[in-house]
Amino acid sequence: MNSRALAPLISSLISQLLVLIFLLFPAPNPLTITNSAPFSSPLRDFQESLFPLLHHFLSTSGVAATLCFLSFSRKRKRARFQGLDDPDNEEDPGSRLGRLGSVVSRNPESFKQFFRMKTSTFEWLCGLLEPLLECRDPVDSPLNLPAEARLGIGLFRLATGADYPEISGRFGVSEADAKFCVKHLCRVLCTNYRFWVGFPSPTELESVSARFETLTGLPNCCGVISCTRFNIERANGSGSITQNNAEHESIAAQIVVDSSSRILSVIAGFRGNKSNIQILKSSTLYKDIEKGILLNSSRPDKMNEVAVPQYLVGSGEYNLLRWLLVPFLDPEEGSVEENFNNAYRLMLVSSLKAMASLRNWGVLNRPMKMDYKSAVACIGACSILHNMLIMREDDSAFCYELDDQVVDNQNIASLGGDCVEQNALVIRKVLATRAKRFSFEPAIVQSADIVLLDEIRPERWLSHYIKRLDDFTTSTRYIADIPIDS
Repeated sequence: MNSRALAPLISSLISQLLVLIFLLFPAPNPLTITNSAPFSSPLRDFQESLFPLLHHFLSTSGVAATLCFLSFSRKRKRARFQGLDDPDNEEDPGSRLGRLGSVVSRNPESFKQFFRMKTSTFEWLCGLLEPLLECRDPVDSPLNLPAEARLGIGLFRLATGADYPEISGRFGVSEADAKFCVKHLCRVLCTNYRFWVGFPSPTELESVSARFETLTGLPNCCGVISCTRFNIERANGSGSITQNNAEHESIAAQIVVDSSSRILSVIAGFRGNKSNIQILKSSTLYKDIEKGILLNSSRPDKMNEVAVPQYLVGSGEYNLLRWLLVPFLDPEEGSVEENFNNAYRLMLVSSLKAMASLRNWGVLNRPMKMDYKSAVACIGACSILHNMLIMREDDSAFCYELDDQVVDNQNIASLGGDCVEQNALVIRKVLATRAKRFSFEPAIVQSADIVLLDEIRPERWLSHYIKRLDDFTTSTRYIADIPIDS
């Protein structure tokens, strides 16, 4: 007999034996632990001192037996997934992949294709989420699925963008159960693990800005802000989505990243037809910074008697603010303004890679056939998984290659007029002098080819540099302090 089944039986037998002893030698006062009688016989003392021990042992043994039975019953019930209904099947306790063997090959490449992560990351994530994934079932329809199956269904949907009939056929579950597993995984990630994309604490921001300064020479930079838009299809009316009645829209997500492409903040759910600056001013990030809740360092850097606060950098689609710096408009060749723009282009690479990596998740790489709320949940879940993979040093879903056209088409032209804060102009001008001095020293970028960047046409130098930037960012990508408490 399986040892797991034998344990509760032995506990039950011990409990029965203790009951028998209790009946043969009853205590005169079961509710009294110590004897209050002034005179007692040795046998009476033995009985009364023995009772509390028996009572405690009996209660403990009974509870243990009950828990063992419940645990075994639950494990046996969950083992029915994909025909694995043999309770005597001794599976390696350290591996959670055996039960997915009939669904996906254990070949590393196949696993990355289906789940966008390594097998070791899947096992880690399953252990992390198991209590939350198994604690809830559909109303009046319990799922006989182990945590790894529930996680596999949800990740398969996010990784490949497969529709529910395909998921149902592959995993041997109903479409309703598949939808529940996907929705529940997104809910668990976005509710219980949203701190993975929470804005860094002041201490963590110091390490973020230090890495940007090492890369570009610009101090106090705390992230690159940008917006990306995902397509969404919604039914026109209350019917199901078809080619004839689908409305094609887009949903925008505002993302802040560090130099390793780790997402520091993601806010999704805006209409895609809004401009970047409209989205920014509608976000909680903007309100928190304006109120001094974020980017509120009390020790700004002093450069030429100018206080340089903590700031973000963004494209010319944003306004120039004291905490949001954008590139210069039409800088002169060889000027400090051009050096600042080049430094911005270099920092922009991490943002572009983060957005491209999100689109490596199949559900975000095609029009999402769902409502806005579900689409926001998918964006949030993929963003959290993106940061988890970076922490795990798992590049299964990371985008290293950027198309030259994507980089060259980025708008870095700065707006002017009423969109500019005057003190922001002074801060940007001072920072430009620092970029000229420190941005591209050979000792920092560790490549002799970078010395020749000035000989490359400005509009093409970044494309030339991207392939060499990976050598630097890879060495720093996993140093980041990931928040571990909410």
